[in-house]
Amino acid sequence: MYRGFNLKIPDDFNKLQFLKTGREILEETNQNVKKTLEEYLLNYGSSLNGNKIIEDWFPEINSHVFLSHSHKDREKAIMIAGILYEKFDITTFIDSTVWGNSNDLLKKIDDKYCLHANNENYDYDKRNYSTAHVHLMLSTALNKMIDKSECLFFLNSPNSISTSLEISQKTNSPWIFSEIATSKIIKKKTPDRKKSETRLFSTESMKSLNENAQIKLNVEYELELSHLKELNTSDFNRWLNVFANSPEEALDQLYSQHRINPKFLK
Repeated sequence: MYRGFNLKIPDDFNKLQFLKTGREILEETNQNVKKTLEEYLLNYGSSLNGNKIIEDWFPEINSHVFLSHSHKDREKAIMIAGILYEKFDITTFIDSTVWGNSNDLLKKIDDKYCLHANNENYDYDKRNYSTAHVHLMLSTALNKMIDKSECLFFLNSPNSISTSLEISQKTNSPWIFSEIATSKIIKKKTPDRKKSETRLFSTESMKSLNENAQIKLNVEYELELSHLKELNTSDFNRWLNVFANSPEEALDQLYSQHRINPKFLK
């Protein structure tokens, strides 16, 4: 990962003509999953091959941009992916793709390994164990994709941020918290074409909400967004209007549009 942006666009930012393209990208991302658990059984029969499950259910995608967002902003994320592809041939990894896969995978494992003898209720301890493993697989897959993608966009919206105060941005989503924390500590990799320049990954703030609310267990995480460069609607539209011959040239235009203050340079 090279740079990250705190993307702030309003709810009325609608470019619905790009949704079809975004959905096609999402479908392509989702192709190689949903195999039966029997394919993952190791030779001795009672253990699952965790590495193989990660490869098939959470495959690594060749993407330019990792798009972190709230589940409630999924349609907007798909629309942004469509815009970036049609304008610049930029491929976007939409993180909610793997969220859905993790829920399906967990259900398969729980139905096979975690039911009581009556086949009606799950064993509490067994299900805690299975959930921990699937969430670890998901976290590993997301971290790999953040590391592999050149650029990260955090879709900052009221759905992803649980407080409105700029000074105290928090999220209820453990996944958003994990992704942003990873983007801050991960080793920054300068693309070969940018090696002659020195840029430091830096910028602003963030927060978010978690997906399914049931009995209201509410956990908040402080979001550190200072390493993400703010990208508002005006900035985003200005970038979309530039001419570029390739995804890399388009991203370079974005980086140039948001240069780092010299005092932050290494």
